[in-house]
Amino acid sequence: MTTASSGKAGTSGFPDISISTERLVLRPLEEADVPAYAEMMNDELVTAWTSVPQPYTEADARDWIDRLAPAERSEGRGIVLAVTEFLTQRLVGIIQLRGTDWRVRSTELNYVVAPWARGEGYASEAALATAQWLFHDQQFERIELRTAADNTAAQQVAQKIGCISEGVLRGAWIARTRNGGDPFGGWLELRTDLIVWSLLPEDLEGVSESLADSGFSAYSDWN
Repeated sequence: MTTASSGKAGTSGFPDISISTERLVLRPLEEADVPAYAEMMNDELVTAWTSVPQPYTEADARDWIDRLAPAERSEGRGIVLAVTEFLTQRLVGIIQLRGTDWRVRSTELNYVVAPWARGEGYASEAALATAQWLFHDQQFERIELRTAADNTAAQQVAQKIGCISEGVLRGAWIARTRNGGDPFGGWLELRTDLIVWSLLPEDLEGVSESLADSGFSAYSDWN
């Protein structure tokens, strides 16, 4: 079950939103999230599949939380939400909507999950709740996800919430890997393909029930 509360939505901007599921609360990032957010963004797998600076400092986290993320919403490009456990209020990860086209009512969804929270189905639960809110409350018609060709966990999440694979953007992303596989070595950048997924309102039919039956834990979710 998903519930949402928000301020007034604009025609070209997202409202100040809070979304609740059985296990999670999605809300704006706060100053208190800085240490946990910085720790999450320094994780090896987050580094591998995202473009965040490394090392990722608490100053980077504070700039993102205080300035950059709020600007995404205020300037109409998207929204960034902290994903927290309902019971513990611990930071599970983030959901980000970006590249929003308000005329087409379309946006791109990205997510990151902290290492300690992987394997619990949190990415699928948060992404599905966000999609339901976008389609039902915000009258969106399309959500897009892009996953690196070798990021099988992210692809499983896309499939789990009902996304349809639309094609491949060749050489469209740069992933990172440890130099020579040494966990203490530097990072090498490798060009890779992106798989494009889409989710339309009709794709959600039956997905919520399927996730509930599986207990939200079928895949190891990260990034």
